[in-house]
Amino acid sequence: MNVYLDHLAIYVDQLEEVRDFYVKYFGASVNDRYTNSRTGLQTYFLAFSGRTRIEIMSRPDTKAAQKTDGYLGLTHLAFSLGSREEVDRLTARLAADGVMVVGAPRETGDHYYESIVLDPEGNRVELVAAP
Repeated sequence: MNVYLDHLAIYVDQLEEVRDFYVKYFGASVNDRYTNSRTGLQTYFLAFSGRTRIEIMSRPDTKAAQKTDGYLGLTHLAFSLGSREEVDRLTARLAADGVMVVGAPRETGDHYYESIVLDPEGNRVELVAAP
């Protein structure tokens, strides 16, 4: 059996703004927007190097979940940038562009080097250099 994670899906309010964030800062390639005229669902698939994909979805009847530390469910996305210098560089670029940095670059207890930023919908995005 050859199992791998095909994609994660996230409901968002501002579909194009979230799409543009991942394209601008993480080099995502994007398919054409899918729209279901019956339900109002709109989606994009964001593809990153290799097999990693995120599906961002929006529909008029979704309600935002309260996002606080300790909530159940998806807590963050993590992008491996390859080196501490790349984590520092992208964190500085994001901060200069007004993106909220909620965790400055640091080495974690499990020896990852990471920072944490929020995407336009407040989802936690880790920028990591694996040990």
